[in-house]
Amino acid sequence: MTVREQTQNIEVQNLSKYACLSQNSKGRVIDEKPCDFRTDFQRDRDRILHSNSFRRLKHKTQVFLSPQGDHYRTRLTHTLEVSQIARTIARALRLNEDLAEAIALGHDLGHTPFGHNGENALAQICDFGFKHYLQSVRCVHFLERYGAGLNLTYEVKNGIACHTKGQQAATLEGRIVRLADKIAYINHDIEDSLRAEILKPEDLPKDCIEVLGQTKSARISTIIKSVVKCSSDDIQMEPQVLEAHLKLREFMFENVYFSKEVMKENVKASAIVHALFEYYIKNIKQLPQFYQEIAENEGEQRAVCDYIAGMTDIFAISQYNELFVPKPLF
Repeated sequence: MTVREQTQNIEVQNLSKYACLSQNSKGRVIDEKPCDFRTDFQRDRDRILHSNSFRRLKHKTQVFLSPQGDHYRTRLTHTLEVSQIARTIARALRLNEDLAEAIALGHDLGHTPFGHNGENALAQICDFGFKHYLQSVRCVHFLERYGAGLNLTYEVKNGIACHTKGQQAATLEGRIVRLADKIAYINHDIEDSLRAEILKPEDLPKDCIEVLGQTKSARISTIIKSVVKCSSDDIQMEPQVLEAHLKLREFMFENVYFSKEVMKENVKASAIVHALFEYYIKNIKQLPQFYQEIAENEGEQRAVCDYIAGMTDIFAISQYNELFVPKPLF
């Protein structure tokens, strides 16, 4: 019996009846020989972790563009925090921790430079629109490995596609990631906003703090405890905790995500995305060869969208400077 088969037997014996067992996966688009050591979900996790898209997350904005401090979140640190929260909940509920981790690590691979502002800019420009969660699926299904994709399992791709809006994921592990994403960004963005002095501790809604807790750690612990207490065949939490969680999220949108300080820089970021898109649409031959092939097969907008969505903040700014900012001749 291989190590993988032993792990699969442990899943059968120890996991909840509501868990998605790796041996019951709907599989991959292209069949592969099983690994001797890892389950299919563990292989998916490793493929995501070693992908180019995952490494680029370290230079993509979470909320604050190009922050000067060392301790502000990036899209990568956000992803790691989502993974930690998702794994904690999955383990407590005896669900498949490997599946939850794989979905969490892959959920934002398709995010644009400059955070949601870059996403909104591409959504305005592209005739087919743009959603980062669908772009994340496109990354793992096609863009990685220059068109070969990562050939992930159905369950991981489904969880990535359903992690933010629209229909619920087909697995409870995917639904956990959807909640873990919100838990993570609301609470770590509060911490970053306090550090940036956009918020003061006394600004936080008192009724929410009374229910959830004064600190980031306390709030996350309260929500996780509530989810573990109330979940069985679905992922849910106590009504008063859910109400406080949603109200705190609404507070963050009103006072941070759409604040003057954040929006002022977002206007500049949006201008960069628009300028780059217009330039490359007119100069398709300036794209790397892989994206030129996408232009031939799927259209120029699709190719330019894929190229810009894959950029880091640093690369997008450098490309803009190279194309549009004059340089001294001497």
